[in-house]
Amino acid sequence: MLHEFMKSLILIFMAEMGDKTQILAMAFATQFKIHQVLLGIFIGSLLNHGIAVGVGSYISDIIPIGAIQIVAGFLFIGFALWTLKGDEDEDANHKNFFGPILTVAIAFFIGELGDKTQLTAITLAADANFPIFVLMGTVLGMVFTSTLGIFVGSKIGDKVPKITIKIVSSAVFMLCGITKLYTTLPKEYMSNINIILFFIIIAIIIYIILRPTSKRRKRGAVRL
Repeated sequence: MLHEFMKSLILIFMAEMGDKTQILAMAFATQFKIHQVLLGIFIGSLLNHGIAVGVGSYISDIIPIGAIQIVAGFLFIGFALWTLKGDEDEDANHKNFFGPILTVAIAFFIGELGDKTQLTAITLAADANFPIFVLMGTVLGMVFTSTLGIFVGSKIGDKVPKITIKIVSSAVFMLCGITKLYTTLPKEYMSNINIILFFIIIAIIIYIILRPTSKRRKRGAVRL
């Protein structure tokens, strides 16, 4: 039992060092409180790895991983755009305790579906005598790795201007989303025209989102 637990914890911890999961934890830590991010990571990882351990190698027959990866890509892009929203909306979200937790949980649950961490959990569970200890080890491995990212993110959040944090965090989510779409979308959809249209639409949305913030900053500068 202890061997399976430690093996799962160490493998997941090492696999996620420097991976997008740790970067996401760092980005969320610049926006939300540490306990909210940790609880969201725990919930998202528990659900994700619970599916992996419970369903095992049959997951690909039940859930189309490719389709989920595409949905995850669009969701990450949605997170990127949401991160750029104005201060009024951000303050409203912070007042809702469950908003940040669910946001983090959904991001980690969707982001790890079909990823190497979940596939590792499936492999470990297939050979385990006590799958529950595999689940405990993989979830704690995710939490420990993310804690390092959260520590760095919280320190950065205290010293870096809020607008910079917004842009960097949004860029992280956007990169994760675009990468997922690029690697999972059928090649017939990856024409030059479609790619150009995609980035034009994203640019227009970003402009619309940032325009009110830009106007407020200009008014503030004028008053000074």
